[in-house]
Amino acid sequence: MLPGGEFRRAPDGWHAIVPLRGAIHRLYLPRLVSRGAPLAIELRLDANFDISSLAANRFWLALEGRSMGPPHLDLPGRRRQRFILAVRALDGWLEGNSYREIAEGLFGRQRIHGRSWKSHDLRSRTIRLVRDGIALMRGGYRALLRPRPRKK
Repeated sequence: MLPGGEFRRAPDGWHAIVPLRGAIHRLYLPRLVSRGAPLAIELRLDANFDISSLAANRFWLALEGRSMGPPHLDLPGRRRQRFILAVRALDGWLEGNSYREIAEGLFGRQRIHGRSWKSHDLRSRTIRLVRDGIALMRGGYRALLRPRPRKK
């Protein structure tokens, strides 16, 4: 067992949340190992291998008591805010709200009223946010882990 870890049994094995060196590490273990037993990490050679190997390396560095460096998943402020708005827009859409109601919830009623909704710039922005939220819900949340492609 890892010190300070919280372990939970599930039908597929054990899931652990282990705080080490200021980071929270989430682990899946098919079975518990005895104290002092060597650990191994199994990684799939799939589309997410690069992300998994970075996470495995950070976990190993934490176990060794070494500096892990800056988190590689820190999102720039504007990108983080866009993901937050997309998830909030998705929540409103799943609740059955109209795009106008979603926009009022996201941007404030005072920014919506007084102009034609059909030509309002926040209408198209709200529609894009809902679309992005749906994509996140359908598995696109992995985009949070990937760096943005560099512009040519």
